[in-house]
Amino acid sequence: MDKFLLQQQVLERLAEDLLQAEEAVRAAHETATHEENIAENKYDTLGLEAAYLATGQARRADAIRQAMAHWRQFHPHPYDASKGIQLGALVCLVDADDQQQQQQQQQLLLFLGPQGGSMKLACGGHTVQVISSDAPLGRAVLGKCEGDAVWIQVALVRQEFEVLRVD
Repeated sequence: MDKFLLQQQVLERLAEDLLQAEEAVRAAHETATHEENIAENKYDTLGLEAAYLATGQARRADAIRQAMAHWRQFHPHPYDASKGIQLGALVCLVDADDQQQQQQQQQLLLFLGPQGGSMKLACGGHTVQVISSDAPLGRAVLGKCEGDAVWIQVALVRQEFEVLRVD
């Protein structure tokens, strides 16, 4: 699986998200400044609420721009077994509970990238979950190698995986 293709898909998705956020900013700003939404009394807050919404959407757009900058500067390196899993690794995990049932074994493909790219992508007939090293599962796999066990605690449930392969 081509990591650079995955990186381009992340950038394309972020660009789409940015367009949506910018449109939301424009719509909220227009609502906030429209003459029909001028407050007539202290309980008439539509314009004020739209202004708050516009501010929030503008912050969201800025966060997406920052994520795009990080992803543009990102250069995934080939896997080095001596360092273990690092940023840029494409990791295949299997559910440790399902190891006995090889045919129904759940595989989870992860692409470890910079912040701001948490999403699922379709690539080569597979679904790839893009996560950052700040995500709980991202932190858990850092430094691991093929064959290592990885576990995370989600609420009261402990999930255990095995690193099947790393690219």
